Amino acid sequence: MSATDQDIQTAEDFLKQHRIDEVECFVPDLAGIARGKILPAEKFLKGMREQGLRIPEQIFIQTVNGEYALDDPVTSPATIDVFLRADISSMRVVPWYQDPTVQVICDAYYFSGEPVEIAPRDTLRRVLKLYEERGWRPVVAPELEFFLVDKNTDPDYPLEPPIGRSGRRETARQSYGVDAVNEFDPLFEEVYDFCEAQGIDIDTLTHESGAAQMEMNFNHGDALELADQTFLFKRTVRETALRHNVYATFMAKPMEREPGSSMHVHQSVLDTKTGRNLFSDADGNNTPLFLSHIAGLQKYLPAVMPLLAPNVNSYRRLMKYSDAPINTHWGLDNRTVGFRVPVSSPEARRVENRVAGADTNPYLAIAASLACGYLGMIEELEPTKPVEGSGYRLAHTLPRTLYDAIYRFSRSSGLKRVLGEDFMGVVAAVKDVELEAYQRVISSWEREHLLLNV
Repeated sequence: MSATDQDIQTAEDFLKQHRIDEVECFVPDLAGIARGKILPAEKFLKGMREQGLRIPEQIFIQTVNGEYALDDPVTSPATIDVFLRADISSMRVVPWYQDPTVQVICDAYYFSGEPVEIAPRDTLRRVLKLYEERGWRPVVAPELEFFLVDKNTDPDYPLEPPIGRSGRRETARQSYGVDAVNEFDPLFEEVYDFCEAQGIDIDTLTHESGAAQMEMNFNHGDALELADQTFLFKRTVRETALRHNVYATFMAKPMEREPGSSMHVHQSVLDTKTGRNLFSDADGNNTPLFLSHIAGLQKYLPAVMPLLAPNVNSYRRLMKYSDAPINTHWGLDNRTVGFRVPVSSPEARRVENRVAGADTNPYLAIAASLACGYLGMIEELEPTKPVEGSGYRLAHTLPRTLYDAIYRFSRSSGLKRVLGEDFMGVVAAVKDVELEAYQRVISSWEREHLLLNV
């Protein structure tokens, strides 16, 4: 599928208007890392005309530590090139470069014209297509947490909160602390400026319960557009933090004595024709479709955890009394369960999936969450009764390790119908390689407690 003449003309006009010298064209890989090319503007346009923006298909089987899952079910035994087609609607000027530069998110295609189905952005598109075929349109609103930490060049040394304007580090919990956010006011002013320049529709910034832990809320909207914005936001925050001589990290559990970071996903479903929220009736009651959506999350989410908690570190966050869920119960305005139904008007009726970590690929987290809800709706599942009180008193039913998560993921026939068997096979293969790499590392805990005691 080549770029259309209209897309090429639109891109050429955009580059001329902004006097662009270079173009960053990239795709998100399984880990959510931007992979692609930086090239002169004229060469970018030539590549659009001639399918010349090529990358190896194996980019999509690359692990977070740079290895490859060479026995995956799609690209093995040989690798081929695929080409990138720029999504012109995603073109944005990069605001932090001195030289005029544009970034553009791309989709990957085989030269036969078929999309690369193991690409995360295409995975989300396929899930959205299933909704579209039923006359449904999902609406999502991510909430993304992250930590600011001192620069740390030694991976064996624990992370520390950075020093703010006061000259001191945070040592106590500062949930919703306005002055605690203002400790890093110059950094966040620049984040807002950069986001505005890129059309990233962020809303509310709050201080979370961890030391120098923040949460940014996005305004609700189209699922693919919000995934794009979240992907670009993570890049923007990391870049801005470096400009202020600190790190921003989206690790799920970066510090031992601090809570983890999540990416909560609020989701609802509208009628495509009328725009009506299908989760609430005219009297404000929950509809059967809404309850089935929740039931789908309850049934299928434990099996899709490699997309919501994709790293070995992810499972350190999902512990009792840690501001993170441990099971798939749901409740009304209950923050201790996996699925919270906030108090809202009928038009805003939604469910908040609180399971995903901040370390997830936003395309895959949104695709996974919507896929579970979709299966619940088409199977007309019924949820359990809503939980009153603490969900921590109930059994821990989410996977406790990535090993367990991959085992459940690989055996879910329901998810394969929605996410695709090839995609799920690639994810399992990549995660197996990452686990093998992790198993070769001896941790400081093992040296401290086992070296002289066993």
